[in-house]
Amino acid sequence: MRRIVLIQPRRDGRVFGKSPGSPYTLMRLASLVPAEIPVEIWDENVRDIDLSTLREGDLVGITSMTVTIERAENIARRAMKQGAGVVLGGVHATLMPEHSSTFAHSVMVGEGYFTWQQVIKDFGAEGIKGMKPRYEDERWADLAGLATITDRVIQMVDENNNYWTPYLEITRGCPRNCDFCTAIRVSGRRMRLRPIDEVVDEIKRRQIKRFFLTDDNFGLNFTTDPDYCAELFEELAKLDLHGWTCQSEMSVAKHPDLLEMSVAAHLDKHFIGFESVNPDNRSSLGGKSKGMADKAQDAIRTIRSTGVGVVGLFVMGFDSDTSETFQAMWDFVRTSELDSVSTTMLTPYPGTPFRDLVEREKRLLDVPWSHYDTAHVTFVPKNFTVDELRSAYDWLCRKIYSPSQIARRGVRSLGRYPLSKAGKKAFGSFSTDYGYRRTYAYRNAV
Repeated sequence: MRRIVLIQPRRDGRVFGKSPGSPYTLMRLASLVPAEIPVEIWDENVRDIDLSTLREGDLVGITSMTVTIERAENIARRAMKQGAGVVLGGVHATLMPEHSSTFAHSVMVGEGYFTWQQVIKDFGAEGIKGMKPRYEDERWADLAGLATITDRVIQMVDENNNYWTPYLEITRGCPRNCDFCTAIRVSGRRMRLRPIDEVVDEIKRRQIKRFFLTDDNFGLNFTTDPDYCAELFEELAKLDLHGWTCQSEMSVAKHPDLLEMSVAAHLDKHFIGFESVNPDNRSSLGGKSKGMADKAQDAIRTIRSTGVGVVGLFVMGFDSDTSETFQAMWDFVRTSELDSVSTTMLTPYPGTPFRDLVEREKRLLDVPWSHYDTAHVTFVPKNFTVDELRSAYDWLCRKIYSPSQIARRGVRSLGRYPLSKAGKKAFGSFSTDYGYRRTYAYRNAV
């Protein structure tokens, strides 16, 4: 074996000189490569990659989401033409292995940490002809000791210089079953927890001062395992962190003691999936309180009163949505105390009940996979024409992400901090909304 090259296809590219988030999965996979085998991580969001250097004897691993699968295919076909062995993994490969197998020697289905090691062995023994068409891992792995990031990989990636926000995983899984979400299809419904000492050790060795948790629903642990959260917060409070953020649900508002502890642990914001202000959508949202605007407003106020920020995550275009839903959404955002807002277009991702529904009803639009970015209309809605839904979404985005609204929320967010910290927090406060404006407000603009 000549070397292993792990590739992350471009999605956002560089923003103000850095990529938004680090290639965390590839960092963990690279850490499983035996020390005697050279390994490289090529992240197209950081720099252009030179595929012409690939040769026979190289093993190329490509990770991809649905939105980047077309670029992944281009990379894979070029690598195969150069003589390299190619294996494709990630969310899209797991949910659509048949499609992914059309342009790779092998496909990894599932979390992949154990199958990845088998791929390396098979390729090392017999090259391309030793690779199986599919490597399936249907187990939900114990997170203890799983793919510990090595010093070799830490030095290779240089997170602090190349990325605005390093990624980190503490828990995995989500028992909610939103019709449009791929999380439980990829990570399972059982909440799995990393040993706290391993989390702390990784933070220290990576020398990261801030991070975003990739956990599907970290905040649910406030309810399901409060003792774990309390111990975690006690340990994180001892570290010199500038702040971290996580994905949650509004049930964290019911745990004031843990919220107070999380402030001392440097938790900055909860990204909360409120999903909708339309109560008619509750059956699709996987949570009894979702779709209830009054409860959402109460939760936002409660959480922010402890000094923790709230970023609201919303999805538009459900079959029960109407033009009134878009107005109600704007009224909610305009009157809420949210620090930032993500409003996305409902997207029928492979493997989800929602995609099954629109396929049965022949409502799936023939659009490129790149339109699966939660900013394009990819199906025929029930209460709109396709153009009407696009227009309603564009109207909402222009309202929410206007410079005045971003400034208003940013100033409100900075008000949570003492004056001594406001300068350090300013970029994060305004950049979250700017990132959403860049992603969502522009792509469908007419």
